[in-house]
Amino acid sequence: MAVEQPMQSSTIVDVLEKVLDKGVVIAGDIRVGIADVELLTIKIRLIVASVDKAKEIGMDWWETDPYLSSKATENNQALEEENKKLKERLDALESQMRNNRWNTADQE
Repeated sequence: MAVEQPMQSSTIVDVLEKVLDKGVVIAGDIRVGIADVELLTIKIRLIVASVDKAKEIGMDWWETDPYLSSKATENNQALEEENKKLKERLDALESQMRNNRWNTADQE
């Protein structure tokens, strides 16, 4: 009489679900050199995780990348407008300082 043993089989979907749920980090460095002189270094960092898991660990760079998110483009426009206003204020302050110096020099 043969004894049957239950076989556990993991489909690719099961494996992918576990990987995305927990996340996987792959890290490595490639260095090219001749005679102890390093010519090139390539650092490779790869994280495979679900979007929810990535956000949970604080990785949400795609939300601020203007090539990947329309929200990032809106944010960039707001920053550019703020930068323009700050430059105008700086120019006005520098102009006032120059005028004050001229007035002080004239009084002496």
